[in-house]
Amino acid sequence: MTVAPPIAMLAELTHRCPLSCPYCSNPVQMARQAAELDTATWARVFCEAADLGVLQLHLSGGEPASRRDLTQLVAAARAAGLYTNLITSGIGLTERRLAALDAAGLDHVQLSLQGTDPEMADEIGGYAGGFARKMQVAAWIGDIGFPLTLNVVLHRRNLHQLPRALDMAREMGARRIEIATVQFHGWALKNRDALMPTRDQAREATRIVKEARARLKGQLVIDYVPADYHEEYPKRCMGGWGTSGLNITPDGKVLPCHAAETIPHLSFDRVADKPLGEIWYKGAAFNAYRGTGWMSEPCQSCARKTIDFGGCRCQAMAILGDPSATDPVCVKSPHHSALQAQAQTHAAQADAPLVYRKSPGGNTDPAG
Repeated sequence: MTVAPPIAMLAELTHRCPLSCPYCSNPVQMARQAAELDTATWARVFCEAADLGVLQLHLSGGEPASRRDLTQLVAAARAAGLYTNLITSGIGLTERRLAALDAAGLDHVQLSLQGTDPEMADEIGGYAGGFARKMQVAAWIGDIGFPLTLNVVLHRRNLHQLPRALDMAREMGARRIEIATVQFHGWALKNRDALMPTRDQAREATRIVKEARARLKGQLVIDYVPADYHEEYPKRCMGGWGTSGLNITPDGKVLPCHAAETIPHLSFDRVADKPLGEIWYKGAAFNAYRGTGWMSEPCQSCARKTIDFGGCRCQAMAILGDPSATDPVCVKSPHHSALQAQAQTHAAQADAPLVYRKSPGGNTDPAG
Protein backbone atom coordinates (compact mmCIF):
# COMPACT_ATOMS: atom_id res chain seq x y z
CA MET A 1 0.00 0.00 0.00
CA THR A 2 1.04 3.61 -0.46
CA VAL A 3 1.86 5.15 2.91
CA ALA A 4 1.07 8.83 3.37
CA PRO A 5 3.08 10.96 5.80
CA PRO A 6 1.68 11.43 9.31
CA ILE A 7 -0.32 14.53 10.13
CA ALA A 8 0.07 14.56 13.91
CA MET A 9 2.55 13.45 16.53
CA LEU A 10 1.98 12.92 20.24
CA ALA A 11 5.14 13.63 22.25
CA GLU A 12 4.86 12.08 25.69
CA LEU A 13 7.48 14.25 27.34
CA THR A 14 7.30 12.50 30.71
CA HIS A 15 5.25 9.99 32.64
CA ARG A 16 5.60 12.04 35.82
CA CYS A 17 2.34 13.60 36.97
CA PRO A 18 0.97 15.05 40.22
CA LEU A 19 -2.41 13.46 39.50
CA SER A 20 -3.21 9.77 39.96
CA CYS A 21 -6.18 9.31 37.63
CA PRO A 22 -7.34 5.67 37.64
CA TYR A 23 -8.13 5.83 33.90
CA CYS A 24 -4.70 7.13 32.84
CA SER A 25 -3.67 5.83 29.43
CA ASN A 26 0.01 5.68 30.41
CA PRO A 27 1.35 2.13 30.63
CA VAL A 28 1.36 0.45 34.02
CA GLN A 29 5.15 0.18 33.70
CA MET A 30 6.11 3.81 33.16
CA ALA A 31 9.39 5.43 32.10
CA ARG A 32 11.49 6.87 34.90
CA GLN A 33 12.76 10.45 34.84
CA ALA A 34 16.35 9.34 34.24
CA ALA A 35 15.29 7.69 30.96
CA GLU A 36 13.51 10.74 29.52
CA LEU A 37 14.80 12.28 26.29
CA ASP A 38 16.72 15.50 26.84
CA THR A 39 15.86 18.89 25.36
CA ALA A 40 18.25 18.64 22.42
CA THR A 41 16.98 15.21 21.38
CA TRP A 42 13.36 16.34 21.45
CA ALA A 43 14.28 19.42 19.40
CA ARG A 44 15.93 17.19 16.79
CA VAL A 45 12.89 14.90 16.71
CA PHE A 46 10.59 17.89 16.20
CA CYS A 47 12.61 18.91 13.14
CA GLU A 48 12.50 15.37 11.79
CA ALA A 49 8.74 15.29 12.35
CA ALA A 50 8.25 18.53 10.43
CA ASP A 51 10.44 17.25 7.58
CA LEU A 52 8.37 14.06 7.54
CA GLY A 53 5.15 16.03 7.08
CA VAL A 54 3.77 16.31 10.61
CA LEU A 55 1.71 19.49 11.06
CA GLN A 56 0.38 19.17 14.61
CA LEU A 57 2.42 18.41 17.70
CA HIS A 58 0.63 17.40 20.88
CA LEU A 59 2.80 17.83 23.98
CA SER A 60 1.59 15.39 26.59
CA GLY A 61 2.60 13.17 29.47
CA GLY A 62 2.03 12.42 32.32
CA GLU A 63 2.00 16.10 33.01
CA PRO A 64 4.24 17.99 30.56
CA ALA A 65 4.53 20.87 33.03
CA SER A 66 6.62 18.51 35.16
CA ARG A 67 9.50 19.26 32.76
CA ARG A 68 11.47 22.37 33.58
CA ASP A 69 12.39 22.75 29.89
CA LEU A 70 8.79 22.90 28.65
CA THR A 71 9.16 26.47 27.38
CA GLN A 72 12.34 25.57 25.48
CA LEU A 73 10.59 22.57 23.96
CA VAL A 74 7.69 24.73 22.76
CA ALA A 75 10.18 27.20 21.26
CA ALA A 76 11.98 24.33 19.48
CA ALA A 77 8.71 23.03 18.07
CA ARG A 78 7.75 26.50 16.89
CA ALA A 79 11.15 26.90 15.21
CA ALA A 80 10.53 23.60 13.41
CA GLY A 81 7.25 25.00 12.06
CA LEU A 82 4.89 22.79 14.05
CA TYR A 83 1.49 23.76 15.46
CA THR A 84 1.77 23.09 19.19
CA ASN A 85 -0.97 21.88 21.51
CA LEU A 86 -0.24 21.49 25.24
CA ILE A 87 -2.26 18.68 26.86
CA THR A 88 -2.24 19.42 30.58
CA SER A 89 -3.97 18.99 33.91
CA GLY A 90 -3.01 22.59 34.66
CA ILE A 91 -1.12 21.55 37.79
CA GLY A 92 2.33 23.11 37.63
CA LEU A 93 1.31 26.01 35.40
CA THR A 94 1.47 29.53 36.80
CA GLU A 95 0.39 32.75 35.17
CA ARG A 96 4.05 33.63 34.61
CA ARG A 97 4.82 30.25 33.09
CA LEU A 98 1.82 30.42 30.76
CA ALA A 99 2.97 33.86 29.61
CA ALA A 100 6.40 32.40 28.86
CA LEU A 101 4.82 29.58 26.86
CA ASP A 102 2.79 32.14 24.94
CA ALA A 103 5.96 34.10 24.14
CA ALA A 104 7.65 30.86 23.03
CA GLY A 105 4.89 30.27 20.48
CA LEU A 106 2.44 27.84 22.09
CA ASP A 107 -0.64 27.71 19.86
CA HIS A 108 -3.28 25.88 21.88
CA VAL A 109 -4.05 24.43 25.31
CA GLN A 110 -6.06 21.30 26.04
CA LEU A 111 -7.10 21.24 29.70
CA SER A 112 -8.31 18.06 31.38
CA LEU A 113 -11.33 17.98 33.68
CA GLN A 114 -11.76 15.06 36.09
CA GLY A 115 -15.10 16.31 37.44
CA THR A 116 -17.28 19.40 37.47
CA ASP A 117 -17.01 20.02 41.21
CA PRO A 118 -14.14 19.82 43.73
CA GLU A 119 -15.38 16.63 45.37
CA MET A 120 -15.52 14.59 42.15
CA ALA A 121 -12.47 16.14 40.48
CA ASP A 122 -10.18 15.77 43.48
CA GLU A 123 -11.33 12.21 44.20
CA ILE A 124 -10.74 11.02 40.64
CA GLY A 125 -7.47 12.93 40.24
CA GLY A 126 -6.23 11.85 43.64
CA TYR A 127 -5.01 15.40 44.27
CA ALA A 128 -6.52 17.58 46.99
CA GLY A 129 -7.17 21.10 45.76
CA GLY A 130 -6.68 20.12 42.13
CA PHE A 131 -10.05 21.45 40.96
CA ALA A 132 -9.43 24.91 42.41
CA ARG A 133 -5.97 25.05 40.81
CA LYS A 134 -7.46 23.97 37.49
CA MET A 135 -10.10 26.70 37.57
CA GLN A 136 -7.43 29.32 38.22
CA VAL A 137 -5.35 28.02 35.32
CA ALA A 138 -8.44 28.13 33.07
CA ALA A 139 -8.90 31.80 33.96
CA TRP A 140 -5.25 32.58 33.11
CA ILE A 141 -5.60 30.72 29.80
CA GLY A 142 -8.59 32.91 28.99
CA ASP A 143 -6.79 36.11 30.01
CA ILE A 144 -3.82 35.31 27.76
CA GLY A 145 -6.11 34.32 24.91
CA PHE A 146 -4.98 30.77 24.16
CA PRO A 147 -7.48 28.78 22.10
CA LEU A 148 -8.82 26.20 24.55
CA THR A 149 -10.11 22.64 24.33
CA LEU A 150 -11.66 21.12 27.43
CA ASN A 151 -11.06 17.38 27.74
CA VAL A 152 -13.51 15.39 29.87
CA VAL A 153 -13.07 11.65 30.48
CA LEU A 154 -16.42 10.11 31.40
CA HIS A 155 -17.06 6.92 33.36
CA ARG A 156 -19.70 5.43 35.60
CA ARG A 157 -18.91 7.75 38.51
CA ASN A 158 -19.13 11.08 36.67
CA LEU A 159 -21.33 10.56 33.60
CA HIS A 160 -24.15 12.41 35.35
CA GLN A 161 -21.95 15.53 35.23
CA LEU A 162 -21.87 15.69 31.41
CA PRO A 163 -24.45 18.51 31.10
CA ARG A 164 -22.50 20.66 33.55
CA ALA A 165 -19.24 19.92 31.71
CA LEU A 166 -20.77 21.27 28.51
CA ASP A 167 -21.83 24.43 30.35
CA MET A 168 -18.33 24.83 31.83
CA ALA A 169 -16.78 24.63 28.38
CA ARG A 170 -18.90 27.58 27.29
CA GLU A 171 -18.16 29.52 30.49
CA MET A 172 -14.41 29.02 30.02
CA GLY A 173 -14.55 30.24 26.44
CA ALA A 174 -13.46 26.88 25.05
CA ARG A 175 -13.75 26.43 21.30
CA ARG A 176 -13.89 22.64 21.55
CA ILE A 177 -14.74 19.98 24.08
CA GLU A 178 -13.56 16.39 23.86
CA ILE A 179 -16.01 14.08 25.60
CA ALA A 180 -14.24 10.76 25.83
CA THR A 181 -15.89 7.83 27.55
CA VAL A 182 -13.09 5.95 29.26
CA GLN A 183 -11.12 3.61 27.00
CA PHE A 184 -9.90 0.53 28.79
CA HIS A 185 -6.15 0.58 28.25
CA GLY A 186 -3.31 1.28 30.68
CA TRP A 187 -4.53 1.97 34.20
CA ALA A 188 -8.18 1.99 33.12
CA LEU A 189 -7.94 -1.72 32.33
CA LYS A 190 -7.21 -2.28 36.02
CA ASN A 191 -10.32 -0.26 36.89
CA ARG A 192 -13.03 -1.72 34.69
CA ASP A 193 -15.13 -2.71 37.70
CA ALA A 194 -14.95 0.81 39.12
CA LEU A 195 -15.32 2.79 35.89
CA MET A 196 -17.43 0.81 33.41
CA PRO A 197 -20.60 2.78 32.57
CA THR A 198 -23.93 1.04 32.36
CA ARG A 199 -25.68 0.64 29.02
CA ASP A 200 -28.30 3.17 30.10
CA GLN A 201 -25.60 5.70 30.98
CA ALA A 202 -23.92 5.17 27.61
CA ARG A 203 -27.17 5.74 25.73
CA GLU A 204 -27.99 8.82 27.78
CA ALA A 205 -24.54 10.30 27.10
CA THR A 206 -25.02 9.79 23.37
CA ARG A 207 -28.43 11.48 23.56
CA ILE A 208 -27.03 14.46 25.46
CA VAL A 209 -24.17 14.88 22.97
CA LYS A 210 -26.53 14.71 19.98
CA GLU A 211 -28.78 17.37 21.49
CA ALA A 212 -25.84 19.59 22.46
CA ARG A 213 -24.32 19.39 18.97
CA ALA A 214 -27.55 20.68 17.49
CA ARG A 215 -28.03 23.35 20.15
CA LEU A 216 -24.42 24.61 20.17
CA LYS A 217 -23.62 24.36 16.46
CA GLY A 218 -21.31 27.20 15.51
CA GLN A 219 -20.51 27.91 19.17
CA LEU A 220 -18.74 24.80 20.46
CA VAL A 221 -17.21 21.87 18.57
CA ILE A 222 -17.99 18.61 20.37
CA ASP A 223 -15.78 15.56 19.79
CA TYR A 224 -17.25 12.40 21.26
CA VAL A 225 -15.85 8.94 22.00
CA PRO A 226 -18.78 6.70 23.03
CA ALA A 227 -18.65 3.78 25.46
CA ASP A 228 -17.50 1.30 22.86
CA TYR A 229 -18.09 -1.85 24.95
CA HIS A 230 -21.79 -1.01 24.56
CA GLU A 231 -21.62 -0.15 20.83
CA GLU A 232 -22.26 -2.27 17.74
CA TYR A 233 -19.29 -1.13 15.69
CA PRO A 234 -15.76 -0.28 16.82
CA LYS A 235 -14.01 3.06 16.57
CA ARG A 236 -11.56 3.72 13.76
CA CYS A 237 -8.62 3.73 16.13
CA MET A 238 -5.97 6.35 15.25
CA GLY A 239 -7.68 6.78 11.88
CA GLY A 240 -6.25 3.39 10.97
CA TRP A 241 -3.00 1.84 12.22
CA GLY A 242 0.04 3.73 10.94
CA THR A 243 -1.95 6.06 8.68
CA SER A 244 -2.17 9.50 10.27
CA GLY A 245 -0.27 9.77 13.54
CA LEU A 246 2.49 8.46 15.76
CA ASN A 247 3.43 8.56 19.44
CA ILE A 248 6.83 8.95 21.03
CA THR A 249 7.29 7.75 24.61
CA PRO A 250 9.35 9.67 27.19
CA ASP A 251 12.32 7.36 26.59
CA GLY A 252 12.14 7.61 22.79
CA LYS A 253 10.21 4.59 21.57
CA VAL A 254 8.09 5.34 18.50
CA LEU A 255 4.61 3.79 18.61
CA PRO A 256 1.67 3.58 16.19
CA CYS A 257 -0.66 4.36 19.14
CA HIS A 258 -0.39 5.04 22.85
CA ALA A 259 -1.24 1.46 23.89
CA ALA A 260 0.78 -0.41 21.24
CA GLU A 261 3.30 -1.66 23.80
CA THR A 262 0.60 -4.00 25.15
CA ILE A 263 1.02 -6.14 22.01
CA PRO A 264 3.90 -8.39 23.06
CA HIS A 265 5.19 -9.55 19.67
CA LEU A 266 5.82 -6.01 18.38
CA SER A 267 9.22 -4.39 18.62
CA PHE A 268 9.60 -0.62 18.57
CA ASP A 269 12.36 1.51 17.13
CA ARG A 270 13.81 4.42 19.08
CA VAL A 271 14.57 7.93 17.91
CA ALA A 272 18.09 7.53 19.25
CA ASP A 273 18.75 4.73 16.78
CA LYS A 274 16.91 5.60 13.55
CA PRO A 275 15.53 8.69 11.79
CA LEU A 276 11.82 9.25 12.35
CA GLY A 277 11.06 8.97 8.63
CA GLU A 278 12.66 5.54 8.39
CA ILE A 279 10.68 4.36 11.42
CA TRP A 280 7.40 5.66 9.99
CA TYR A 281 7.75 4.08 6.56
CA LYS A 282 9.79 0.94 7.31
CA GLY A 283 9.31 0.18 11.00
CA ALA A 284 8.02 -3.34 11.64
CA ALA A 285 5.55 -2.17 14.28
CA PHE A 286 4.02 0.41 11.94
CA ASN A 287 3.65 -2.07 9.10
CA ALA A 288 2.22 -4.86 11.26
CA TYR A 289 -1.41 -3.75 10.90
CA ARG A 290 -1.33 -1.15 8.14
CA GLY A 291 -3.98 -1.40 5.47
CA THR A 292 -6.18 -4.49 5.23
CA GLY A 293 -3.86 -7.30 4.13
CA TRP A 294 -3.38 -8.57 7.69
CA MET A 295 -7.11 -9.05 8.28
CA SER A 296 -8.85 -12.39 8.64
CA GLU A 297 -12.58 -13.04 8.48
CA PRO A 298 -15.06 -11.54 9.11
CA CYS A 299 -13.06 -8.33 8.50
CA GLN A 300 -11.44 -9.30 5.22
CA SER A 301 -14.74 -9.58 3.33
CA CYS A 302 -16.58 -6.85 5.27
CA ALA A 303 -17.72 -3.64 3.56
CA ARG A 304 -16.60 -1.70 6.66
CA LYS A 305 -12.98 -2.82 6.53
CA THR A 306 -11.79 0.51 5.18
CA ILE A 307 -14.10 2.42 7.53
CA ASP A 308 -12.98 1.07 10.90
CA PHE A 309 -10.01 -1.13 9.85
CA GLY A 310 -11.18 -3.94 12.11
CA GLY A 311 -11.30 -1.68 15.15
CA CYS A 312 -8.68 -1.35 17.87
CA ARG A 313 -5.74 -3.78 17.79
CA CYS A 314 -4.86 -3.10 21.42
CA GLN A 315 -8.45 -3.74 22.50
CA ALA A 316 -8.49 -7.05 20.65
CA MET A 317 -5.28 -7.90 22.50
CA ALA A 318 -6.63 -6.82 25.89
CA ILE A 319 -9.90 -8.73 25.61
CA LEU A 320 -9.09 -11.71 23.40
CA GLY A 321 -5.31 -12.02 23.66
CA ASP A 322 -5.09 -11.78 19.85
CA PRO A 323 -4.27 -8.40 18.28
CA SER A 324 -5.15 -9.66 14.80
CA ALA A 325 -8.71 -10.58 15.77
CA THR A 326 -11.76 -8.51 14.95
CA ASP A 327 -12.32 -5.98 17.72
CA PRO A 328 -15.01 -7.72 19.83
CA VAL A 329 -16.93 -4.44 19.99
CA CYS A 330 -18.02 -5.23 16.43
CA VAL A 331 -21.40 -6.91 16.17
CA LYS A 332 -19.91 -9.22 13.52
CA SER A 333 -17.32 -10.60 15.94
CA PRO A 334 -18.18 -14.02 17.41
CA HIS A 335 -17.12 -12.52 20.78
CA HIS A 336 -19.43 -9.50 20.66
CA SER A 337 -22.22 -10.90 22.85
CA ALA A 338 -19.75 -12.10 25.46
CA LEU A 339 -18.13 -8.65 25.56
CA GLN A 340 -21.42 -6.91 26.12
CA ALA A 341 -22.32 -9.34 28.89
CA GLN A 342 -18.89 -8.75 30.42
CA ALA A 343 -19.46 -4.99 30.26
CA GLN A 344 -22.70 -5.34 32.16
CA THR A 345 -20.95 -7.44 34.80
CA HIS A 346 -18.24 -4.79 35.24
CA ALA A 347 -20.86 -2.02 35.35
CA ALA A 348 -22.71 -3.78 38.18
CA GLN A 349 -19.74 -3.57 40.57
CA ALA A 350 -21.09 -0.53 42.41
CA ASP A 351 -18.63 -0.67 45.32
CA ALA A 352 -15.46 -1.49 43.40
CA PRO A 353 -12.50 0.55 44.71
CA LEU A 354 -10.35 2.74 42.49
CA VAL A 355 -6.81 1.62 41.73
CA TYR A 356 -4.91 4.87 41.42
CA ARG A 357 -2.13 5.48 38.93
CA LYS A 358 1.33 5.44 40.49
CA SER A 359 4.00 7.81 39.25
CA PRO A 360 7.33 6.44 38.03
CA GLY A 361 10.51 6.89 40.01
CA GLY A 362 12.06 10.35 40.00
CA ASN A 363 10.82 13.80 40.83
CA THR A 364 7.04 14.08 40.32
CA ASP A 365 6.64 17.68 41.41
CA PRO A 366 5.15 20.06 38.84
CA ALA A 367 7.91 21.96 37.04
CA GLY A 368 10.14 18.99 37.88
